[in-house]
Amino acid sequence: MSGLNPMTDKASVDYWDRRRGRIFSRKGGWVLGQGVSSHGYSMLDDLVGRAGFFQVLVLNVTGKLPEKQLSDWMESAFICLSWPDARIWCNQIGAFGGDARVVPSAAICAGIMASDSRMYGPGTVLETCHFIAAAARSLQQGHSAAEFIQAHARNKGKTMLPGFVRPIVTGDERVTAMQGVAKNLGFEDGPHLAAAYQVQEYLIENHGESLNLAGYMSAFLLDRGMTPHQGYIIFSLCVNGGIHACYEESCSRPAGSFLPLRCDDINYCGEKERAVPHD
Repeated sequence: MSGLNPMTDKASVDYWDRRRGRIFSRKGGWVLGQGVSSHGYSMLDDLVGRAGFFQVLVLNVTGKLPEKQLSDWMESAFICLSWPDARIWCNQIGAFGGDARVVPSAAICAGIMASDSRMYGPGTVLETCHFIAAAARSLQQGHSAAEFIQAHARNKGKTMLPGFVRPIVTGDERVTAMQGVAKNLGFEDGPHLAAAYQVQEYLIENHGESLNLAGYMSAFLLDRGMTPHQGYIIFSLCVNGGIHACYEESCSRPAGSFLPLRCDDINYCGEKERAVPHD
């Protein structure tokens, strides 16, 4: 319905009118005094104590209750994506929040919002999923990895491809860790991971760069049947663990002690000191 103009299209006006004062949901809902459902499952009878948090998260987003192996893989991925290091900018925001004694939800949400970037954090998932899906289609059509990469290289000829290369260091040790997790859980590589590895092989040989965690995760999720948008939603909170840690650490110390500044740390370029006029 997003393409309809409610001011000119009768069908669109009817669509909005039916929703005046009413909430429609295909997810489920809470029946007061009885229980709550999600996509046909009773959350209290079917899910509480029976399903893991990540299983319910995926159910709420996709409408499908995944196998426990997939939720265990996601939990491991979240651990890889959230480090308790206040030098990381989203964690630094959480630390400043703790230093200023704001409530946890404000500091942690601010840090999460700061992480939603095309270079880092959950914002990378959407573009990376689309890129790897395109790579898989191209390879299936008979094109080589070199042809695909050359068609998508940008930034004045330098190869900058979503899901490959890291902005600070070369290589990504987290991919190796998650490959081990997938193997232990019994997962096999699908066509999207196979395509990602073909792109990686070319990049290693020609540019010394390789698959990063966002690329590995995106290919893995596509092979499990998730859409790019669903993956983006599910991983929108993936950095919260590190923010929690840095917020708590700042809260446990005296206020104002996180990266304090002296007056002479500030390079003042304004008006020179002048007298205050008196009546």
